[in-house]
Amino acid sequence: MITDILQSIFTFNDKEPLLFTQFYFWAFFAVVMAILCLIGNRLLLRNAFLFAVSLFFYYKTSGIFIVLLLFAIIASFIIGRKIAQMQKGWRQNVVLSIGIVINLAVLSYFKYAYFIADMLNNMFGIELEVVDYFALIGNSIAGDNYFRADIIMLPVGISFFTFQCISYLMDLYRERIRPVKNILDYGFYVSFFPQLVAGPIVRANEFIGQLYKPYALSRRHFGIAVFWIMNGLAKKIILSDYIAVNFIDRIFANPTMYSGFENLTALFGYSLQVYADFSGYTDIATGVALLMGFYLPKNFNSPYKAPNAGNFWKRWHMSLSRWLQDYLYISMGGNRNASFGTYAVIATIAVVGTVLSGNIWVAVIILTLATVLTIAVILRPDKKKLITTNINSMNTMLLGGLWHGASWNFMIWGGLNGIGMVIFKMWKPLGIYVRVIVIGIIFALSYWAANRTSLPVWNMAAVWIGAIAVGTTVRALYNLCRIPFQMQWAERAWSITQTFVFITFTRLFFRSGSNLDPAEANEIAWNTAKDMVHQIGSHWNVSLIPEMTLHYANIFALIIIGMIIHWLPDRTKRRYRIWFAQMPLTLMAIVVVAIIFVVYQFVTADLQKFIYFQF
Repeated sequence: MITDILQSIFTFNDKEPLLFTQFYFWAFFAVVMAILCLIGNRLLLRNAFLFAVSLFFYYKTSGIFIVLLLFAIIASFIIGRKIAQMQKGWRQNVVLSIGIVINLAVLSYFKYAYFIADMLNNMFGIELEVVDYFALIGNSIAGDNYFRADIIMLPVGISFFTFQCISYLMDLYRERIRPVKNILDYGFYVSFFPQLVAGPIVRANEFIGQLYKPYALSRRHFGIAVFWIMNGLAKKIILSDYIAVNFIDRIFANPTMYSGFENLTALFGYSLQVYADFSGYTDIATGVALLMGFYLPKNFNSPYKAPNAGNFWKRWHMSLSRWLQDYLYISMGGNRNASFGTYAVIATIAVVGTVLSGNIWVAVIILTLATVLTIAVILRPDKKKLITTNINSMNTMLLGGLWHGASWNFMIWGGLNGIGMVIFKMWKPLGIYVRVIVIGIIFALSYWAANRTSLPVWNMAAVWIGAIAVGTTVRALYNLCRIPFQMQWAERAWSITQTFVFITFTRLFFRSGSNLDPAEANEIAWNTAKDMVHQIGSHWNVSLIPEMTLHYANIFALIIIGMIIHWLPDRTKRRYRIWFAQMPLTLMAIVVVAIIFVVYQFVTADLQKFIYFQF
């Protein structure tokens, strides 16, 4: 009996990964906190202990892939020391490049092996099969077929700890930080368990300084930490898992079995689900880290309050956005110029797009656009900054899409977000009357296409563009009649609504390819997206909407409540957060028990993994 209990505690079970929503995690965390209290401010011992428990946490989450994490830690630590010891010059550049290539090669092997195999098979007419060589090595060592070698499983959190290793190497190279003193400290930085498997991405210059600070936690910070944990659990279990299991997952599994109204509401519900899931993880991670005396960077800032697509990416997954901006966008030239890296990325995207779509015209279109823009820069040097900024922004978003996975749907999703950012930059400087003319022409074309072709996608476009045209015309009428516009709040609400609708529809491609085997993601994701567009854009039986609304009343109520809370003013949220943090401890304990009781009324039969575990 005792042996079975110990085995369940200390061995990996792929069907029961260690999640924040499990009682086992909170028992584990209680033990960690108790030992930390005994260790006190003996910093090396504290860091070594937290490194050890982080490795245990990752083992309970990912099993044998702990070897991969250790490899990333050891390789980056050694290369980092070499970079710190060398003078500026080509030798240091070579060592940095080796470090980045090693990290990206491991990431690419596990994340893009199927794509690379398909590309080589299509290019050379061969039949290359994907094999997990790490599994073969493990089987050879174990002397048995313990691991499956015919399929590559994506290690949980590999993108996050890989990016943290690259951040360390880049920050050393740029002399933003000093090298970490020993591998135990560095291992702790890379593997810190609250944010290890789903972020936020902790950059070296933001976290390494905390390795050498003594423990400090004020009474107010304790209350804030508890608030974030409760907030995250409520988001994850009530606003994410419950509406996913009881509504959203069913629609996405077979869109054609449901009406256009159900498909549309599921799509908007998914926007809330993915936010509640991901930001819920971040909230819990932030609270857990704060109780241990460490601060994680802010990862979300009410993203659905964004008035445009560019602002959305300053609010959503902020740690990834900053990482891409600092280490990718700026490295390509940022808003200064187009570099060799810019054109290398364009060529890569052309190849990737061709392989994923199976159509050479994708490469032709991408390369033609790049050529036209290059000529435009030469002929109009006064527009160079605008054009190169947009090219680098688009490249960054496309690579951000591919970071989520090598499938056509992720590339479309990233591309749509990039297009949204570029269009806003072009739209913003236009005068109000020019906007009316432009949007009027676009609406007329979409309306003509909808009537000419009867394709659902054009029906959707005509409705949405028509709504934008109406709003733009109303704003122009105020100007024409010389009436002072006193409703800036309405204008901002309109911008936020349009951005939310745009972001939600890009999520159609994001959600369709999630949770799929990489070998079949392209086909299934495309068919799912196509079926949902068909259902949403086809004729609706409006008379059935009241009945369906009543049928899903509980789900719709949760979605509405979730969005209302999300759209509350920041000062209101800050007030009730501080009010909670300053409660007497006895009252706080009673409130926490009440919250946990309510939250676990919504627990589904099977605890759902966090969505971003797969990235």
